[in-house]
Amino acid sequence: MKNIAGMIMLTVVFLTACGDLSAEDETNSEGSEQNTPQEKTEKNKDDQEKSKEEGKPDEENAAEKKNQQDESESSEEKPVETLYQVDSETSSIVPVNEEATEKAVLLTIDDVPDSHALDMARTLKDLNAGAIFFVNGHFLKSQLDKDVLKQIKKLGFEIGNHTDSHPFLPDLPREEQKNEIVTLSDEIEDIIGERPKFFRAPNGANTEYSKKVAENEGMVVMNWTYGYDYFEPYMDAEKLTEAMVTGKGPEVDVPHSLLKPGANLLMHDREWTAAALEDIVAGLRDKGYKIADPKTIKTID
Repeated sequence: MKNIAGMIMLTVVFLTACGDLSAEDETNSEGSEQNTPQEKTEKNKDDQEKSKEEGKPDEENAAEKKNQQDESESSEEKPVETLYQVDSETSSIVPVNEEATEKAVLLTIDDVPDSHALDMARTLKDLNAGAIFFVNGHFLKSQLDKDVLKQIKKLGFEIGNHTDSHPFLPDLPREEQKNEIVTLSDEIEDIIGERPKFFRAPNGANTEYSKKVAENEGMVVMNWTYGYDYFEPYMDAEKLTEAMVTGKGPEVDVPHSLLKPGANLLMHDREWTAAALEDIVAGLRDKGYKIADPKTIKTID
């Protein structure tokens, strides 16, 4: 009996101990899921930080969208007051508004985009100097060439038509003259979204018919007052700078200055011209000349 009683007592003690352990486990289990006040605070902070991090992309996206909207609005061309018109006989720019500066010159760059046009556009942009970039179709064969033209336009410069293949127009029959002009205007429109407003014939050699075609296409026809970078003696940045700033080209029988108010200055997409461009602009300004903005030149409505 004593043995039986002892066994009963041991069983009771064992069960009691198991019950205590079970209760302790339940308490620990509940405690692992329930946070203390300090843990709650830290968790709330973590949740807030997480919410901020999750919300950050939306804020950045909203800011980015706003910036894009602002850029889009600022990139929309506002109406510009007409200050000049191109003299049909001399190709000079003539003031048509009292606010126009008479002592101004027009910069034009032909044979674009060859190899240096984008660098030249960036230089002029940095100098806040406008220009017309006259395009040849044979320089628009690759996507890279087309992208360069887009960038020049995006920088704010006017794009002109210099014919598709740079032929001598008087040697061509009428239909080919028309194709040289219209085909390029179509391509320029496909690339930059608008048709050119200015036309310059290769070598300055127009025909009455080519001028009529250009005008029917809504383009102002122009030649130039002077230019020297296509003459071998001036295929040098320093010599070219002096010639363009003084208007003189003694090494090509131009001993007197052709620089005057309204002068239409011809340059090309060439290495030496790109190298001289900044000094040319600075030199002209030092002489008191303003660089005209082509957007202020009267065009054909």
